[in-house]
Parts: sequence; C-alpha cells; structure tokens
Amino acid sequence: MGFTIGINRGMRDIRSGSRRRRTSDGTAVAEYTGLWGWDVVPGARASAGACSCGRGDCPAPGAHPLDFAPVLPAGATLDAVTETWSEFPGASVMLPVGGGFDALEVADPAGGRALARLERMGLPVGPVAVTPDGRAQFFVAPGAAAGLRGLLYRMGWDDPDALDLRGLGPGTHITAPPSDRGGLGRVRWLRSPALDSASRPPEARLVLGTLAYVAHRSRA
Repeated sequence: MGFTIGINRGMRDIRSGSRRRRTSDGTAVAEYTGLWGWDVVPGARASAGACSCGRGDCPAPGAHPLDFAPVLPAGATLDAVTETWSEFPGASVMLPVGGGFDALEVADPAGGRALARLERMGLPVGPVAVTPDGRAQFFVAPGAAAGLRGLLYRMGWDDPDALDLRGLGPGTHITAPPSDRGGLGRVRWLRSPALDSASRPPEARLVLGTLAYVAHRSRA
C-alpha cells in the first residue's frame, strides 16, 4: 500500500510542469541509446530537497533511478524511447555504469586541468561530464572501478581517497546532461561524446596517471 502511494505521488510530481520537456528529453535519450550505444533509465528529480520517488527518507533525492521504471537498452529507437519516456515525463536521464563504460571521478577544477593536459599530450579521452556539485566524471573502459586501487598502486599512488579520486562501476548510475541532479542544477558536458570515444572509451591506464597527478597537485 505505502509503496503504491509512493509511486503514485512520484509520478504526479514528475509530471508536474514537465510536459513541454517531453520531446526534447526523448530526443536526448534516443541519442544516448541509438548514437552512443548506452543504456538509459528514467531517474528521480528533486525539488526543495524532496525526491519525486515519494520516499521521505530517500538517501539520494533526485539522484537515483526510479525503481519502477524500465531500462531503455542501447540501440533503442526514437519511437521506443518516446513511447517509454512519455510514461515518465520530466524524469532525469540516468546512465547505468559498468556496461558500456566505467567512470573516474575527481573534483571539477582538477578534472578541467587534467583534460587540458591530456588533450595537449594527444592522449585518447572519452566523454567527460561535470555535475553541479563540482565533480568531473571521465568515461573509461569497463572494469576500471574494480581495478582502480591496484592500478594506482602500480603507478606509485597508495591511496585514491587521498587524491579525492574514485571509480564508478557496476551498480552505480550517473546523471546525464542536460538533466538536473539532486535539485542543484544541470549536469553538463566538459567534453561531449564522439563516435570514436563513446562506444570505445579509453582504457583507464591511459588517463589515470594524469588524473592522479593533477588531483594530487590540486590538493597539495
């Protein structure tokens, strides 16, 4: 009973004031599934600290997938996306991590400097998203999160926590541009997806050394 009430309340909150965003949201989602080859799931939104999922004790307001929403798989067409997204108008666009990519996350200022350095060196870089709470998320090949600590150790870095650097892998989701995250503002691309890097993001080892170095210098 309580679960059903929560779902109904969440659906009402999501629909409120969001109908004009339906077409643009569906087009963005279809780009993620059809062009970049990523799974997408409708996510909750937050307003004044309250989550549209309807749970008063939600641990991550506006920053998690809707439990009752289906995953739109990579390759889903615009028609399929539009049909599904019409059931969740105003939902945030969330990407499950661990399938097509993992993510390496650092503070936004360090991420911007690391990206500039990587591009100057001509190293391969995948998409990079920036969240409104100041985190830069570098898309890398799957498996990076599980092997992050060992890879850093082999590069001479003992503690990723001291670098404020973490890996996001299976079981986590990131909010995709242009959606709002946690009621704090929109997520944006620091480096937009491209055909060569979205479907084949770089191995973590190609970007991790620079990320770790810049993160260390930023915290020194």
